[in-house]
Amino acid sequence: MPPKKKFSKEQIINSAFHIAKTEGIDKITIRKVSDYLGCSSAPIYVNFNDVEELKQAVVKKMVDWSQQLIHEQNSGNPFADIGIASLKMATEYPVLTQDIVLKSNRYLKYYDQDMSGEFVALMKQVPELEGFTEKELMTILLKMRIFQIGLTLMVANRLLPEEFNLDKMIDMSNSVAEDIVIASRMRKEENKDNI
Repeated sequence: MPPKKKFSKEQIINSAFHIAKTEGIDKITIRKVSDYLGCSSAPIYVNFNDVEELKQAVVKKMVDWSQQLIHEQNSGNPFADIGIASLKMATEYPVLTQDIVLKSNRYLKYYDQDMSGEFVALMKQVPELEGFTEKELMTILLKMRIFQIGLTLMVANRLLPEEFNLDKMIDMSNSVAEDIVIASRMRKEENKDNI
């Protein structure tokens, strides 16, 4: 009898990630992962207690990849960096993007809280956002995210005209970010004048 194949935790997570990006997170099962690897379920259970723990590892891999994409942009504009990263993810992984954005996702419960704090910290370094309180920055971020999620879903569902390439999407995203900041600044000034 040939020796049993050994698989690293990373190989198992990568196999589950492949399933998630083509079929969705909820479609990950121990059986599908073991079939993908060409083994029994034993190596998977050596590394993970159950399928939920494996799904959490897949989401962590996705979050880490997403954060890496954001930091790679390093444009000095957090809106542009977030926008480019989400558009790249929607282009490369449309099924996973739809799964994450459209479904109530218990796996990402803490992701938004952690990332929002990180984004606000980045926003505080942008000269155009100087003078806004943390609460105002959170509101600006929320407005931008609402727009970005809509654009991301349009990309993932292939709803944009063919000529609408990544550069055009980035230009639109930057334009909307600028509009949101200008409107927020005007509203802040109006409120100051009314006091």
